[in-house]
Amino acid sequence: MKKLTTLLAATALASLMGTAAWSKTFVYCSEASPEGFDPGLYTGGQTFDAAAHTVYNRLVEFKRGTTEIEPALAESWDISADGKEYTFKLRKGVKFQTTEYFTPSRELNADDVIFSFERQYKEDNAWNKYVPGASWEYFSGMGLPDVIEKIEKIDDLTVKITLKRPEAPLLANLGMPFISIVSKEYADKLQADGKMELMNQQPLGTGPFTFVAYQPDAAIRYKANPDYWGGKQAIDDLVFAITTDAAVRAQKLKAGECHLMSYPNAADVAELKADPNLNISEQAGLNVAYLAYNTLVAPFDKVEVRKALNMAVNKQAIVDAVFQGAATVAKNPIPPTMWSYNDAVEDDKYDPEVAKKMLEDAGVSGLKMKIWAMPVARPYMLNARRAAELMQADLAKIGVEVEIVSYEWAEYLKLSSDKDRDGAVMLGWTGDNGDPDNFLDTLLGCDAVGGNNRAQWCNKEFDDLMTKAKETADVAERTKLYEEAQVIFKREAPWNTIDHSLAVVPMSKKVSGFVQSPLGDFVFEGVDIAE
Repeated sequence: MKKLTTLLAATALASLMGTAAWSKTFVYCSEASPEGFDPGLYTGGQTFDAAAHTVYNRLVEFKRGTTEIEPALAESWDISADGKEYTFKLRKGVKFQTTEYFTPSRELNADDVIFSFERQYKEDNAWNKYVPGASWEYFSGMGLPDVIEKIEKIDDLTVKITLKRPEAPLLANLGMPFISIVSKEYADKLQADGKMELMNQQPLGTGPFTFVAYQPDAAIRYKANPDYWGGKQAIDDLVFAITTDAAVRAQKLKAGECHLMSYPNAADVAELKADPNLNISEQAGLNVAYLAYNTLVAPFDKVEVRKALNMAVNKQAIVDAVFQGAATVAKNPIPPTMWSYNDAVEDDKYDPEVAKKMLEDAGVSGLKMKIWAMPVARPYMLNARRAAELMQADLAKIGVEVEIVSYEWAEYLKLSSDKDRDGAVMLGWTGDNGDPDNFLDTLLGCDAVGGNNRAQWCNKEFDDLMTKAKETADVAERTKLYEEAQVIFKREAPWNTIDHSLAVVPMSKKVSGFVQSPLGDFVFEGVDIAE
């Protein structure tokens, strides 16, 4: 069956590449299928790579290889003295892509920008619920509906965003994939035709690559956008060869079937480094892996129970087994490479005997729980099943019976957000913008409960610190507030923080121009391959 599946995937890939055989084609072995092709709807990195960083652009973007904001669709901007008004001047002459399914009649203007924002938070907007269950998880989870007063068109190339209060991380937030700018003209046509769902299946933007076709769980094909405002790309065709098994991705790379791969198994890295045809890019990941308890469900609503479970798990053993030295044990919800990291925080010590007594003192015995293990490799957790098995064995030593469960990736992400979810979820995060708010508030704020906040943890003391930190532009003051927030987090233990990993990207020596992102993105703008 495995050989048949591989053959079918290869056939689908060959079919998608079609006439591209004589053009310059770059093949990326990716780890998972996208949840969809509308980046505003999702939070998965594989979705952002497949849509936001290929098809779309944003008002501002991150300079390649950094967390530094630079102009994109907005060529300039002004911020009022009180920090409440942001006025963006749009780049002139930006064209939307022409595809087999839509031909635009006009260039990018303010209407597109306003539509791209309003559809995510105005409930009376026809596009707010165009996908069943749409929650616009980033936009709502980061509290933007509460902070935005209005968005208005000054003229065709000028947009002003007025805030209810200052929001220090706003510019960095606007560089994130979820606020990609979509075509209002295309949306209007889909709505008129009664085919709104195609926005999430046939994307159309201003980005470097134009979407061509998608074979679910096999491949995605793009072609270089000839009208891209940043210049046509050197590669003519881009193919995502979806390959969920990391070992198979490595084999394909070594065999020359793809030019670059995501997330190799730690055990394969030494062999990949030894291959004379490959280059390996490495850097400290701006990430964290965690196990999120559902703090709304007994007995995980008790901090002493969460602390006991944390103390029963040998995190160093997980790091050793899963990463083989390419990660460090995490104690905070933000990585040590991020400003405001509080190194004075003390981690929960591994002590099974004390953990067992803490459960007894809390009146908990015969506890049965589920641990959710991700079905795909992510940079922060290369093998969630193995990590879950180690946790299962550790918790058994203190009398806790663990059942390991998993789901298809898109379903995993959706179900794990439910407030009444049964079990503790293994997940993680790679920073989107280099700001601590993107970890602390996005993953643990009250606004994110039912969304990115998989612990369903709402702590007023913590949340008040997040609000204060966002309202001041003073980095020193923000640092103090975030440091204090990390102390509260550790005291309350909504997560068991697991690791911060090294990000490793193997690629063919034929590849040039690929810049590893501290945000964990796979961006192919500016990439080329030798003939």
